[in-house]
Amino acid sequence: MAEALEEAGGGVSATLKDLFSGAVGGVAQVLIVKVRLQTTTTHPNALSCATSILRNEGATAFYKGTLTPLIGIGACVSVQFGGFNYARRAFEARNAAAEGKTISDIEASPQPLSYGQYYASGAFAGVVNTVLSSPIEHIRIRLQTQPHGANRLYAGPLDCIAKLSRSPSIPLGLYRGTSVTLLREAQAYGCWFLTFEYLMQNDAKRNGLVRKEIPTWKIALYGGIAGEMLWISSYPFDVIKSKMQTDEWGEKQRYKSMRDAFAQTWKQEGAVGFWRGIGPTLLRAMPVSAGTFAVVELMMRLIT
Repeated sequence: MAEALEEAGGGVSATLKDLFSGAVGGVAQVLIVKVRLQTTTTHPNALSCATSILRNEGATAFYKGTLTPLIGIGACVSVQFGGFNYARRAFEARNAAAEGKTISDIEASPQPLSYGQYYASGAFAGVVNTVLSSPIEHIRIRLQTQPHGANRLYAGPLDCIAKLSRSPSIPLGLYRGTSVTLLREAQAYGCWFLTFEYLMQNDAKRNGLVRKEIPTWKIALYGGIAGEMLWISSYPFDVIKSKMQTDEWGEKQRYKSMRDAFAQTWKQEGAVGFWRGIGPTLLRAMPVSAGTFAVVELMMRLIT
């Protein structure tokens, strides 16, 4: 028995490593291309943008600004799933009370939420996550879009944090673009968790399985599809966020507000302006989201 458990644990460990490797592979390279396409009309497509970055700034430029999100990614994922599960349990308790059940009844026989409740739970997770994601992404974007070489504005993440906090203050500097980030996060994670739960529950129902019997490759597939839906449903908000977080200060500031950024983008670029960079984003979303859900689901199976 002990040998079987050890073998199973080794198999799960190897699977987690493989999923993690697949999820993070190529992420840094794609991030900077996405931001450049969102904030400038210089490049007609992702290939042209990537070629220009490689030719003018070198291969290391693809990794600009990746240290901050890599450090913060664990905290963000924890907040996302923690917020979702907190809201989910609150809805479960509310549903149980409406049916005259107790918490013990829920734990003994958990019932799925309505799809609207899954969306609301995900949206809550996104709102909570905004406190972390807004400054983390602002720092990353500033580092990715700053001039190359001797003319760079920031020496690194800490220098960027210090300067953004003074320009002109933490709420208006470091947390610039938080309003549109909140809208993006709520919509994105509402659709993210809703899509994953819909696919998992329908698979279990269709094949007569309990959730823990769904194979890992399907969990990864459904997680990847959820990642695509996350971005398709929220991408215009992300474009506006990037524009606001690369804007100048003072008299050179281009966008007075989120509403003004939407209006100017529509006037100058039309509907296409809200979808610049969507290709690289969707390319990145599938493996990242697949790995995230697969790892979390497998970890839940190990501890329950």
